[in-house]
Amino acid sequence: MRITLDLPEGLVEEARDSIGFRSKTDTVVFALRELIRRKQKDELKDYITKMKFDFDPTEIRRKDRLRMHRAQDRR
Repeated sequence: MRITLDLPEGLVEEARDSIGFRSKTDTVVFALRELIRRKQKDELKDYITKMKFDFDPTEIRRKDRLRMHRAQDRR
């Protein structure tokens, strides 16, 4: 898509130099993708912190040990 934007030249050049791209277009596309990726990561973090886990680590380890012992007894 073609679009005309008024961007601060110094900002675009600094971004381009720091990323190492030659093209201004590649720099802007990269920046937009990075913005979206960070937003998705933040949303995922928010979602994970709201999740409630109802488990007992000690019980899980006990069940794993029982499963391992049963597997060894079958050999």
